[in-house]
Amino acid sequence: MKKSLVALAFGTLGLGIAEFVMMGILPDVAKDLQISIPQAGHFISAYALGVCVGAPLMVLVARTRPLKHLLLGLMVIYVCGNLCASASNDYWMMLLMRFVSGLPHGAYFGVGSIVAEKLADKGKSSQAVALMVSGMTIANLFGVPLGTFLSNMFSWRIPFMFSGVWGLVILYFIWKWVPSLPALPDTGLKGQFRFLKHLAPWLLIFTTMFGNGGIFCCYSYVTPLMTHVAGFSEYSMTFIMMMAGLSMTVGNLIGGRLSDQCGPARVVKYTQAIMAMGLLAIFFGASVSWLAVVLMCICTGGLFAVSAPQQLLLLQNSRGGEMMGAACVQIAFNLGNAIGAYAGGLPINAGLGYQYPALVGVFIVLLGLVAISVYSKRESASRSRM
Repeated sequence: MKKSLVALAFGTLGLGIAEFVMMGILPDVAKDLQISIPQAGHFISAYALGVCVGAPLMVLVARTRPLKHLLLGLMVIYVCGNLCASASNDYWMMLLMRFVSGLPHGAYFGVGSIVAEKLADKGKSSQAVALMVSGMTIANLFGVPLGTFLSNMFSWRIPFMFSGVWGLVILYFIWKWVPSLPALPDTGLKGQFRFLKHLAPWLLIFTTMFGNGGIFCCYSYVTPLMTHVAGFSEYSMTFIMMMAGLSMTVGNLIGGRLSDQCGPARVVKYTQAIMAMGLLAIFFGASVSWLAVVLMCICTGGLFAVSAPQQLLLLQNSRGGEMMGAACVQIAFNLGNAIGAYAGGLPINAGLGYQYPALVGVFIVLLGLVAISVYSKRESASRSRM
């Protein structure tokens, strides 16, 4: 295993903790800041919006910089955002710091995907990207459950302090292990966005956004779902979040391997169909404790099974604008987070049960399934004409 890819995975590990830990500590944050749980869900959306702003901003101001320098600069922003979030004492300060924390996320994945593809062995591009993404799944396996436990035992501020300190460790490993790679060829600012003139990348962006958004309708409120509907105690959430993280890790590894063997578009299409059925089953079966956990794991596993294939598909469809193309996956992923967290909160605000966000999520995932089906059909027609 190449140390450079491990260093990239350490970075996504930190980003994963910073992004996903909020799902496990949402009630603790809401209680301490004296706001409602749906209001605390805005912190998930703020992070996601920071991702959407940060990626294109990087293309505007730093596209000609060496790739390693970009990774180091993004980690500095990550450290500052999370340490400041840990010190936030009101809703608006926390909202701002979550936005700042999200700024480097999409850009890091964009640059990291390019680096991983360049360093990958021949024929193993998807697996190299999956290895980079694996840091985020491991974050959900160990980091997020640990953050949930520390929040329950001590304070919700501890996980953000940990993220900031971990960012300093990442800086060292990137400096030590990632080789110096030259900047990408400068195609000009317009060149970075030229690929968006075509329909294919937009279909992939919509596939990612809606597929992810549908899962996050439910997953954003997984703690109240499991405690109020499935009947688990708050202290059980550490184990449940660990199970979700394990499913993400397994899903990511399987998705990366199947993508190299069967084609990334096919993996995305069939996995999203499974995700839609899983969400529908959660709506009807969440009151059965063991079933609720199993179904949640199916959905979260599917969420990361499509991650590396989607990343690779957009890289393949953004030649000349690879930096922006790779970042677009994370923009779409986190825009889906924002949409999902908001849309999932609507039935809760209307007084419905915590299983209803899953029902909203079914319809959103189906939109993503339509998008990838259209993409696959167009690609098949294009190959048949060659």
